[in-house]
Amino acid sequence: MAYKKQLGKIGEEIAVRYLKTKGYRIIQTNFRCRLGEIDIIGEDGEYIVFVEVKTRTSLLYGYPIESISNKKKNSIVKVAQTYISFKNLKNKDLRFDVVEIIVDNSNLDGKKQVRLIKNAF
Repeated sequence: MAYKKQLGKIGEEIAVRYLKTKGYRIIQTNFRCRLGEIDIIGEDGEYIVFVEVKTRTSLLYGYPIESISNKKKNSIVKVAQTYISFKNLKNKDLRFDVVEIIVDNSNLDGKKQVRLIKNAF
């Protein structure tokens, strides 16, 4: 479990750096409420973007985005609604993106593949 947590943390750090290179302004990471968590909240132009980060060490079980269930998507949407209400952002355009990251299993600091999927759900 500690390895999975470390992998997730590394993935989120990679995603933040990557999104910044794509012009995103990071507002918050790891927003939590009683309904769940959103990995990254940022701005991309006029959009408030809620980003789910999925990190894997191989494609053995498919692409990372394939592991996001409908239940997880619904949870992210509900957490986003809570955030919008909490921050009074009702008139903003919203988007849900996914950042997929594949890292080398033998060296978590080694080679990485990163893919941004805009409007993922």
